[in-house]
Amino acid sequence: MLIREARRPPLSWAGHMQSIRHRWALPVHAFEWSCDWIAYWLSRWAFLEVLEYLGALSVLFAVIFYVSEAGDRREQKHYQAWQVINTAQGKGGSGGRIEALEELNADGVALVGVDVDGAFLQGVHLKKAGMARANLNAVDARDSHFELSDLSYANLTSANFRHGDFSRANLEHADLGDAYLVGATLAGAKLGGANLKSADLTNCDLSGVVWQGIESMQSANVFSVRNAPAGFLDWARAHGAVEKDDGDR
Repeated sequence: MLIREARRPPLSWAGHMQSIRHRWALPVHAFEWSCDWIAYWLSRWAFLEVLEYLGALSVLFAVIFYVSEAGDRREQKHYQAWQVINTAQGKGGSGGRIEALEELNADGVALVGVDVDGAFLQGVHLKKAGMARANLNAVDARDSHFELSDLSYANLTSANFRHGDFSRANLEHADLGDAYLVGATLAGAKLGGANLKSADLTNCDLSGVVWQGIESMQSANVFSVRNAPAGFLDWARAHGAVEKDDGDR
């Protein structure tokens, strides 16, 4: 609330003159006395008080408009992020796609069918991402995070997921052919219907992985896998998996 104090009327010129000690200062005192009277009369003008209240209201309206347009700003931000992703399709490097993907995912936008073929996505954080049927063919996503993400039916062929984290991710019916998963974490991941042909699972953490129903393990490297569920390695070997130490951990 605005508080206005009532101003007392200034002294008359004769009264003000009594406080002037030096005649040479008369012009300065005259100017100051005039300003005092102008300020006094303006303080009695209600219109100025109205203007002050209108100024306060304008700030309030600005806040209301800012809040009401938050949805439009978010949509514009999402549109720009999708532009970055789509414009960079088929190109190497990141091209801003790491930030764009993370921004969309953080806002809860589904990334179903997103195409980042061949992109450089090292260290990308896409926890709980909805990426069913996404195309991540040949991406370089070392040290990436896909915990609890839905990558069902996704194309992950020839991708580099070294030390990536797929804990409890849904990889059902995903194509992981020739994928490089050395040192990756697949703890609790769902692999039913997934293609792991020629995938390198060296030193992978397979604790609690749901492996029943894997489509193919032909030539998949299961050397030194960690925490493999009971029966998995025997089944994998029987279905063409190999254990080859290539010296890469």
